[in-house]
Amino acid sequence: MESNTLKEKIANLPLEPGVYIYKDAKGIILYVGKAKKLRNRVRSYFQERSIQSGRIQTMVQKIADLEVIVTDSEAEALILENNLIKQNHPRYNVLLRDDKTYPYICITNEDRPRVFPTRTIIKDGSQYYGPYDSVNGMKRMLEVIRKAFGLCTCAVSIKILDKTKNAPKWHSCFDDYLGSCSAELPMLTYQSNIEKVTKLINGKTSLLIRELKEEMQIAAQAMAFEQAAYLRDSLQAIIRYSERMKMVTETEQDRDLFVVEKHSEINEACGVLLKIREGKLVGKFHRFIKLVQEYSHSQLLQSFIEDYYTSDHHITLPDEIYLSHELVDEEVLHRYLFEHKAKKVPFKIPERGDKAKLVKMAITNAKLHLNDRALELEKRERNRIPAAISDLHHLLNLSRLPRTIHCFDNSNFQGAYPVASMVCFVDTKPRKTQYKHFHIKTVIGPDDFASMAEILTRQYKRVQKNREYIPDLIVIDGGKGQLSAAVKALKEIGFYDECEIIGLAKRLEEVFLPGLKDAIMIPKTSPALKLLQQVRDEAHRFAINFHRKIRSNNIIGSELTNIKGIGEKTAIQLLKRYGSISNIRKLRLHTLAKEIGITKANKVLEYFSENKVKQ
Repeated sequence: MESNTLKEKIANLPLEPGVYIYKDAKGIILYVGKAKKLRNRVRSYFQERSIQSGRIQTMVQKIADLEVIVTDSEAEALILENNLIKQNHPRYNVLLRDDKTYPYICITNEDRPRVFPTRTIIKDGSQYYGPYDSVNGMKRMLEVIRKAFGLCTCAVSIKILDKTKNAPKWHSCFDDYLGSCSAELPMLTYQSNIEKVTKLINGKTSLLIRELKEEMQIAAQAMAFEQAAYLRDSLQAIIRYSERMKMVTETEQDRDLFVVEKHSEINEACGVLLKIREGKLVGKFHRFIKLVQEYSHSQLLQSFIEDYYTSDHHITLPDEIYLSHELVDEEVLHRYLFEHKAKKVPFKIPERGDKAKLVKMAITNAKLHLNDRALELEKRERNRIPAAISDLHHLLNLSRLPRTIHCFDNSNFQGAYPVASMVCFVDTKPRKTQYKHFHIKTVIGPDDFASMAEILTRQYKRVQKNREYIPDLIVIDGGKGQLSAAVKALKEIGFYDECEIIGLAKRLEEVFLPGLKDAIMIPKTSPALKLLQQVRDEAHRFAINFHRKIRSNNIIGSELTNIKGIGEKTAIQLLKRYGSISNIRKLRLHTLAKEIGITKANKVLEYFSENKVKQ
């Protein structure tokens, strides 16, 4: 859509509440938002770019069309917005999504409702309680329901042939068929038990215990001893369950506590909900939020709370809602909860006392969930084999996948200040914490073969001694000669059979393998060759930078480079030939001239004479 047409569309938007939907040129939904006044909210995106995040600015540049849906109130817009986000997963919305579905307890919409676990919410009039963070926690609740009330906890009904009447008879569940379910209780008793179950699930254990005690006393007074015994067993089951629950606040109020925490490395956040009923912690729930870098804690917390309270499951509102951060739009949530739940609930950020400790505990839980998530993502990444790794494994017929690669390179300047480097790549990514520098200690003069043998011996003796991680592949920057020296060194320390080793010659990008006469030519377009080049170039860069630093520290600051006309190359030449500045200052003119020429020799001796360089 042309920009003028879009501007005209924005100008004609109503000043009413509703939902706006941004789309790109292909009609793909970019973003869904809600507004109290649609025209003002939409127009703000195109007028306030200077204060917008980079992510929103990028989105605005892609907007080609928009659609609006007018609603009766901002609270209705909140519900519609939430549903549209869940249906379309727009790229620029805060997305609360997990790699799993959470379990709920379902109470069916039947004459004799069944109570059973499910991960699927069906809009058929049934009530869904949850979600439960832990399957075990949900199973414990169902076990209490079964023991206390004997309610049907199967998800399906069955039909058995009644042989006495030669006609089918419906059973509520298999437990009913076996006689261990209360499906055959009188209707009023069964319905009363269902009401008690909802109180139990909602954490109203104190109220439930009082009711059961009263009913038990009434039954005993009426000489209904069987009924009294049944109620006694129910009461004992509820009391045992209640005693196991942790008291977390001094007052017996109902509270929902919401916190959110971010993890910058994985670009995700975690929202945690603690459900406190009658002062006891009755449930915990968490959700992960992805792509959170440009969102504030307040924005993420707002989305987490809106998603929870506008979902399809049954919710009993608490007396108070505690928060870890201020909300972006607290008023819209107040209006929604009042219109749809008929209750005014205050939002609070506790600063001291047991409530503040609860918030801190919930944040700690969020951090633990995020750390576990980071480990899970890292493990998943490790199990995902990059194409270049598979390609290299196949082309070189390696015995194992080269997921961890060490690459070595030497560096010196005319034989002076010889150093070497080792870089480490894991699954095609540099692992810089494993990089190493080496000073060549035992080799005199420019001898790349001996230098390579020395650093491999030192590195892998240390690996053997400290039981460090062994690489899958060693890459030597060099051809057949360097590879032979490396292989010999590894054999001498008993490390050769621990991993694969190859040489990569730079001129033709030939790959040499031990025992093979001819080099292997990997196709230039192969991901394997690009990986080897990347690893080799990184080792070269790391070695060169280290050598420059060493050379600079030892040469650039010396007396020789202070002499006009004497550069770094000449300084290295003299130091390499005569060993020290003290020896150079003792030289006669004709001796020095033979080495660097008469002009430079005069400059050197004049400098020493004028500055009286001390030994």
